[in-house]
Amino acid sequence: MTSASENQPEERFSPLHQAHVDAGASFTDFAGWQMPVRYSSDLAEHHAVRSAAGLFDLSHMAEIEVSGPDAGAYLDFALAGKLSAIDLLQAKYSLLLNEAGGIIDDVVVYRTGETSYLVVANAGNRFAAVEAFTARAARFDVTVTDTSDDVALIAVQGPNALAILQATAGFTVDGDLEPLKYYRAMRGAFNGIPMLIARTGYTGEDGFELYIDVPHALALWEALAAAGEAHGLVPAGLASRDTLRLEAGMPLYGHELGTKTFPAQAGLGRVVNLAKETDFIGRAASEEGPSADARVLVGLVAEGKRAGRADYAIFASAEATEPAGVITSGALSPTLGHPIAMAYVAPSLAGQGTQVYVDVRGTRIPATVTQLPFYKRQK
Repeated sequence: MTSASENQPEERFSPLHQAHVDAGASFTDFAGWQMPVRYSSDLAEHHAVRSAAGLFDLSHMAEIEVSGPDAGAYLDFALAGKLSAIDLLQAKYSLLLNEAGGIIDDVVVYRTGETSYLVVANAGNRFAAVEAFTARAARFDVTVTDTSDDVALIAVQGPNALAILQATAGFTVDGDLEPLKYYRAMRGAFNGIPMLIARTGYTGEDGFELYIDVPHALALWEALAAAGEAHGLVPAGLASRDTLRLEAGMPLYGHELGTKTFPAQAGLGRVVNLAKETDFIGRAASEEGPSADARVLVGLVAEGKRAGRADYAIFASAEATEPAGVITSGALSPTLGHPIAMAYVAPSLAGQGTQVYVDVRGTRIPATVTQLPFYKRQK
């Protein structure tokens, strides 16, 4: 017989864990990882990213390398998009579907070589994603390698992100970082250690994500923090990351996305490339699509300060007895100053300007359907 504690998954710690402890972070369990949820306050960290910059530890994310002569064709089969068509060091958002057309995970794919790619998956879906990618490789000349434990991921997000990277001691790039386009990457180094630098992010701001071998992550974090002092950089935790991505209208797996969700319901129908000539897992189900009455994802805005939260019910009227939708993510927007939410609602309620009612702890609060995202940065 085993004890209950022996059946619990082992806690995981970021290679930057001690730096977070030293900075006074509060921690939360996220997909088995002890990750910083905040350092000072959620609001302060959120506003810092919008006005200056935030430093995020994303080392819990999963990295999967795909290489071999069939790498492009394999990813076209394994994922919903056409990854064989992306340029060298270009990134592309894609979806890993099951046969029923549901979403196993949403991923970002980088083409790192002529026959090599890096797939970045969500921490909570690491093993499901690796299992799916491995199973789908059977008839292709490819190698699928889970390198998650070897790679640390650090993000610098905010309007001052570029200036901070340019000021970081030991940071070099193979070219000019400034003209790098969104969803593109380039090679660089930190103190001579190779690094992949991507201009991507999950906050709605300009920013960069830095992939480096685990043993060198702490030194890079400290160098970025030192360079950022003059630019308003603060360490930022998962709480601010969540409100930032919500304002930017970016879906979160387990909230807006899941195995029972068709991409079209989540506004991601364009990510599923039905025009590509080859078959892919989930194609037949995607062609059929969801039922006509399937709920669809919308944005909601409301007045006042009482915000709807995940799992709060939505009603078509103040008097309705049956829910017509549910909130998947919601908060009082730190940037906009009013409640915002993403929610799945009946198609009849999905039109912009439609008024619905959110049940906030027994009180029906009116909210208005609006277009996503809620926030767009000034370029």
